[in-house]
Amino acid sequence: MRTQQLKWIILLVLALIWGSSFILIKKGLLGLNPFQLGSLRIIFCAFFLMLVGFKSLASIPLRQWKFIAVTALFGTFIPAYLFAIAETKVSSSICSILNSLTPLNTLVLGSVLFGLNFKRNQFIGIITGLVGTALLIFMGTHKEGSENDYYAILVLIATLCYATNVNLIKKYLSDVKPLSITTGNFVVMLVPAILILFLTDFTTKMIVPTTQHAMLFVLVLGILGTGVANVLFYKLIQISSPIFASSVTYLIPIVACIWGMVDNEMLNSFQLLGAFVILIGVYLANKK
Repeated sequence: MRTQQLKWIILLVLALIWGSSFILIKKGLLGLNPFQLGSLRIIFCAFFLMLVGFKSLASIPLRQWKFIAVTALFGTFIPAYLFAIAETKVSSSICSILNSLTPLNTLVLGSVLFGLNFKRNQFIGIITGLVGTALLIFMGTHKEGSENDYYAILVLIATLCYATNVNLIKKYLSDVKPLSITTGNFVVMLVPAILILFLTDFTTKMIVPTTQHAMLFVLVLGILGTGVANVLFYKLIQISSPIFASSVTYLIPIVACIWGMVDNEMLNSFQLLGAFVILIGVYLANKK
């Protein structure tokens, strides 16, 4: 399969997986607190990746481990907790929409800190995508009482973390296999996540049926939405560009809003318009 076709297939698969992650976080929070959810997400994923990718760690040069640790911090560890905390006050749909700011942050940080060159049409595409995002935010229907500006800032910080991670991988880890990067990330994060989990009241709550039910959602979130998705994402960065890879965040709100409809959240015409404008932005940002 040609690289041009493969990158679009991976982009769409990632949109489906990560677009579903927000509803999984929402369901997980029904029986867990944000720190338990974030920790279990990392722990489940870490054990899964060690089963399928432990041997791949040997291919990581010793000099690259410092970048593995930094990308673990920015790419998963910090955002895992920020999104869980944010969704206690901000709806899953709004979180997915705010997540669409990642490509703009990727462009800005890539240009300022990493020497990334970009074309005019990429900038226009990103701005177009942000216009679509604004339509979704300001013209969409909000669940009454669910939005909190201060908690929304946590999502914005997470997008900055993602943007930093994308640029770091492209610049310093392009020669490392995606499975090795992902497995290495979670090996680094496993012990801190376990420590955070057991500093909560998890040991007393884990026998409660609602907690166990919530853990099933987090299990899916950890293995599919974090482990498998990260491998695909790092592969996408390596065969495309940081801007293209981060464009997946334009498609995520569409999937998240569909899940919102399933969970009795209705979309209005402005939200649909916003989704359409976002797709135009993806096209423009990646037009040669």
